[in-house]
Amino acid sequence: MSHTTSASTPVAVVTGASSGIGAATARALAAVGYDVVLGARRVDKLERIAAECGGRAIPLDVTDDDSVAAFAAQVERCDVLVNNAGGALGTDSVAEADLDDWQWMYDVNVLGTLRVTQALLSKLVDSGDGQVITIGSIAAREPYKGGAGYNAAKHAVAALTRVLRLELLGQPVRVCEIDPGMVHTDFSLVRFKGDQAKADAVYEGVEPLTAEDVADTVSWVATRPPHVNIDQILMLARDQTSAQVVHRREA
Repeated sequence: MSHTTSASTPVAVVTGASSGIGAATARALAAVGYDVVLGARRVDKLERIAAECGGRAIPLDVTDDDSVAAFAAQVERCDVLVNNAGGALGTDSVAEADLDDWQWMYDVNVLGTLRVTQALLSKLVDSGDGQVITIGSIAAREPYKGGAGYNAAKHAVAALTRVLRLELLGQPVRVCEIDPGMVHTDFSLVRFKGDQAKADAVYEGVEPLTAEDVADTVSWVATRPPHVNIDQILMLARDQTSAQVVHRREA
């Protein structure tokens, strides 16, 4: 299906948009008037989400230079970039760290964010009112046992985002970092490499944030007046006060 963009309609690009926070964000931004370009590796899921929100699905692997270049070449205009692609693998200690897991986490979270931001930055500037909204994590603010690889990657994403904010001062581009705590998506299933029982245990007895909660916040940030920059947001469920302090109800 062909997709045409009106000259006056702002365009939002969302990475990791085939599920979870990315899919919810695509829907939320479409609902407030954006033409949405959705990028992810799982094209079948991506196309379903795109059809739901009237957006355009383009295959994207943020760990692959050629994939990012091909994706960016198909994005004629970019007013908002939501860097959502990311994830955690494993909960090994530093002593037992799996270097392949760390390599993947660094590549998808840090270098993936860098690749896509670099590829679209000139279009964000050219829009005259661009925004980069990066989905970080409480792991970017608070180290915890078993989190070293993901903590390291998300701390790096936070540093990248904050430096970008400094470097774009005076340019018509805003930069925001949204750091959610526990969100009920397939995040834990990926982290535990498909172990459903372990993933379910993370959310047991807790009412976590939903993907839609985070998407609602992205939408709010994206619709502030051009002179307002929301630099950083830490989002937690009422049942969570820090990375590993969570209130769990009796079953």
